[in-house]
Amino acid sequence: MERNKKAKFHIKTGDTVKVISGDDKGKTGKVLSVDTSKRRAFVEGLNMITKHVKPTAAKPEGGIDKKEASIDISNLMLVDPKTGEATRTGRKAGENGKLVRYSKKTGEVING
Repeated sequence: MERNKKAKFHIKTGDTVKVISGDDKGKTGKVLSVDTSKRRAFVEGLNMITKHVKPTAAKPEGGIDKKEASIDISNLMLVDPKTGEATRTGRKAGENGKLVRYSKKTGEVING
């Protein structure tokens, strides 16, 4: 594998995913971003942490913020948009010979 090649994962930004292990097991959410170098993803509303913020000019009172922490990609499973159930994904050549993701449960191509 080439060094400059970007890693490809079964999930992308904007996908709906289900957590299959960890504290948030069974919950679903939308992927906000994927860090390919660390193999981690940020999912909206899941794996929340509290962050203590010092007072600044923008936020003079400071305080405690809640924000999403990253989750390892192996703990996430894509939710099929058609059935609403978690599914494994595969890759196959679609139109134009470009690789597309498809649901292993239904065989349907997943857009995105």
